[in-house]
Amino acid sequence: MERSLISEVKIGECNRIQGFVENLRNKRTMAFLVIRDYSGSMQVTVEKGQNPELDALVDQLTVESVVSVEGKAVKNEYVKLGGVEILPDRMTIESVAEPLPLTKDAAIDVRLDYRWLDLRSQKNLLIFKVQTCMVAAMREYLLKKKYLEIHTPKLIGAASESGSDVFELKYFDRKGYLSQSPQFYKQMAMAAGFDRIFEVGPVFRAEKSFTNKHATEFTGFDIELSYITSFRDVMDEEEGLLQYALRAVKEAYGEQIKALYGKEVIVPELPFPTMKLKDVYSELKERYGYTVEESEMNDLTTDAEHLCARLSMDKFGHEFLFVTDYGPEKRAFYHMRDENGNPLGYDLIWRGTEITTGAQREHRYDRLKKQADEKGLGEDVKFYLEFFRYGCPPHGGFGLGIDRLTMLIFGLSIKETEFLFRGPNRITP
Repeated sequence: MERSLISEVKIGECNRIQGFVENLRNKRTMAFLVIRDYSGSMQVTVEKGQNPELDALVDQLTVESVVSVEGKAVKNEYVKLGGVEILPDRMTIESVAEPLPLTKDAAIDVRLDYRWLDLRSQKNLLIFKVQTCMVAAMREYLLKKKYLEIHTPKLIGAASESGSDVFELKYFDRKGYLSQSPQFYKQMAMAAGFDRIFEVGPVFRAEKSFTNKHATEFTGFDIELSYITSFRDVMDEEEGLLQYALRAVKEAYGEQIKALYGKEVIVPELPFPTMKLKDVYSELKERYGYTVEESEMNDLTTDAEHLCARLSMDKFGHEFLFVTDYGPEKRAFYHMRDENGNPLGYDLIWRGTEITTGAQREHRYDRLKKQADEKGLGEDVKFYLEFFRYGCPPHGGFGLGIDRLTMLIFGLSIKETEFLFRGPNRITP
């Protein structure tokens, strides 16, 4: 008999379900098992004395053991799990679980030590169902617009964006690095005439950061598109993508997210509000009394970033806020600059957290080389500069962290929304 997912069990028919024993009440005359697979949970009811072989198997079971059960699914109004139970004819114990080393109230680092056990809950499973839905919707949005999906190398011969915050490794007889970003190769695709591309893949950052939003390895969703007239074309593409993805998440899982996590999935209106960095600081001072030193006003401080959640809601009634007109000091050398030397790019803030740095790129070889030399990167990025010597269309792009987006949907830390978290102090399991 083929397996039926618990969510697809047919009432009145014999079904074969397989999963973990989520709960077990083994009484003298009756036994009640709750079996869980990734689609849901179902009660299995055993009347003792009817089938001695079945009774003996039940006596061997422990919580989180894995079983296969065959039996008729029937309605029972007294059963809390959907009013349906299975009356088993046959059961196989696939694996007996030892006593669990993890309690429900364990600290996050203990939970991460036993991550495979920590993930055995419908609440945690929902995180990855939502993440799957979100990424699928983002792909769908871009494929409808004729984007190509590419897969760039993660083993590279030079640091992706600068000489710091990279993981160095031995690559046969020379040094190699783990990619900080697909940035250079995304732009190579523009020089190759691919026009518009996206990539979903791992990103590595050797940052000793211990915040709730940083990880040394995460999954990036990167986009690059050609023939733009301004970095605002990039902003338009991003806000459309996020609206599409969040609508898909809300339709599929909005009620479950609200029930299990108390978070509302809000589908944002277009366009997203936009403010210049200097105006953000002016409003933060006027509204909330927040001030920073003059030397810090060319970038968004962490506290200012958090306050942007409040500012955006108070001023625009919107969860998202584009911030533009940053100083050149903190922007990458490959960002195009205006006639005054100001980068043509933006950050996108959602719920008080930066989720994107996007920009129009400098596609003209001479200017790009000059900007790289100004930052002392000329030799390090020599291979990258070659991409622009033989003609390249105007282009721009952005990158999103899938784990960070998921974190903000659920109101969790990134440790809880990565399948396996990697940080300065964690490289196992």
